[in-house]
Amino acid sequence: MGLRRTNDIEALLEQLESLQINKEASTDKYEPIDTEISVAPAPAAAAVSENVQARLPKNMVPDPGWFDGDQSKFEDWWREIRLFLKSNRVNGTDDRITVILACLRRGVVGIYVQKKLNKLDEDNDIQDWDNFVKELKTMFSDKSKAVDAE
Repeated sequence: MGLRRTNDIEALLEQLESLQINKEASTDKYEPIDTEISVAPAPAAAAVSENVQARLPKNMVPDPGWFDGDQSKFEDWWREIRLFLKSNRVNGTDDRITVILACLRRGVVGIYVQKKLNKLDEDNDIQDWDNFVKELKTMFSDKSKAVDAE
């Protein structure tokens, strides 16, 4: 037992030394970054349940990221979030709405989310997907694109 443990420790030490050498070699190639990098979970991915994610290949459709109310970016973001919901099999209306609300932040959209959450807390009823989509598009889609299309 003692010999096996010694061999295991020696093997681990060799692996550690190998990693240190690789780390030292790789740090010589690149300049250090002085800025602090904030790592936050992707907004929509965080809202999708783990068992749903476990059934799908990872990174099948990238996380659409945040929508901050910039109307010129809404159509692209809306397409990305719909693909994300579909690829992650987020089918329930409440789940879809929750994921979308989790991706809205700052400014006007942040205020919208807070009001929507307050309403959801008060009503505690089932939401209508079509009404939610219509409300989102009315509030955040780029009106100038609709005028240009006419």
